[in-house]
Amino acid sequence: MTHSRHTNDSTRLSRRVRNISPSATKQMALLAAGIGGCVSLGQGVPSFATPPHIVEAVIRALREDPGSGHYSLQTGMPALRRQISQYMLREKNVAIDPEREVCVTVGGMEALLATVMTVVDEGDEVILPSPTYASYIEQVQLAGGIPVFVPLTSAWGLDLAAISKAITAKTRAIMLCNPGNPTGTVFSDAETIALCKLAVTHNFVVITDEAYDYMVYDGGMPVNPLSIDAFRNHVISISSLSKKYALTGWRVGWVAAAGIWMEQIMKVHDATAICAPTPSQFAALAALDGDQECVAEMRDALVKRRTLCCARLDRLQKYFSYVPPRGAFYVMARYLFQAASSQEVATRLLEEARVITIPGGAFGQGGEGHLRLSFGGELTVIDEAFDRIEQWCMTAAPTLP
Repeated sequence: MTHSRHTNDSTRLSRRVRNISPSATKQMALLAAGIGGCVSLGQGVPSFATPPHIVEAVIRALREDPGSGHYSLQTGMPALRRQISQYMLREKNVAIDPEREVCVTVGGMEALLATVMTVVDEGDEVILPSPTYASYIEQVQLAGGIPVFVPLTSAWGLDLAAISKAITAKTRAIMLCNPGNPTGTVFSDAETIALCKLAVTHNFVVITDEAYDYMVYDGGMPVNPLSIDAFRNHVISISSLSKKYALTGWRVGWVAAAGIWMEQIMKVHDATAICAPTPSQFAALAALDGDQECVAEMRDALVKRRTLCCARLDRLQKYFSYVPPRGAFYVMARYLFQAASSQEVATRLLEEARVITIPGGAFGQGGEGHLRLSFGGELTVIDEAFDRIEQWCMTAAPTLP
């Protein structure tokens, strides 16, 4: 006797995976690969090569240390955790116990997901100031949570009154990228502290993503609220080495939190990854312990790229408005020509001008009507992309519905 196959294979998929969508950033890159000849203002990847001294340190470890190809401890190599602890104290005034309060992860993304899975239950709410990093939305939904979008101000600041109003008995966390992806904003220390006071009052957690902490154009690194004792049990701090040290492909970051959180986050980390790749941990150790001149050089290059990107947008003020980015290497450009969806505008730019941008709607409700532009690429790439956008605006943009 034969059994008939299910006519709808999607019924075999879990609800959690049906609830999430593919990353718009990756989708636009895939579409571009099928078109060919595209230039990118899309994916947030700086163009720099991994600094040579980091590469050499990993090669040396692979050749000389038999353990370099084995698992590390689940929390990460002890020497790296000590180095992270020293870095957090030196750069952020955060004192963490390298044995109990830090875990090395497979990039910042695994740290974020492990944290969300630890904090969020089915039906719990997570506040996302919007536009927000698109993957936060998918991670919250993957955990069974409900994203609650609260629009940023017109200058991409936190609307603390609106956030306060959005808090309910189901609120478990707020996720904050500072400096911000996709907006290029830098939230003030006063804003962050006010948010943490709300977290203490209403007993939720501030998950702070600091992947771009080194890239602030005016002023110093934003406050890490773990440095304030009153917030210690209400803050989970996520960091990544991907952007700062051009280690995007190495996949190494960390999560820092009070021991009461870390004990639980470690359960998810173990079930997900066991440990971060050991060669990548050697890269991280070399990055944190080595000469920091490479960071200064990459930062200087990004400042020039920001200047160029803003100058090119200024030439297109008939077609776009924007808030000058104060951190990271993104700008959210509002298009002024028509009311078409951001997905349609980004798709037509890709197909007709062969320029990759990311539709702002992918970053939550506050991002619709915008395109996210990344100026992580070379100056020549940025110029070429804007040459094409400029030509497209003068010919095709007025034909959008």
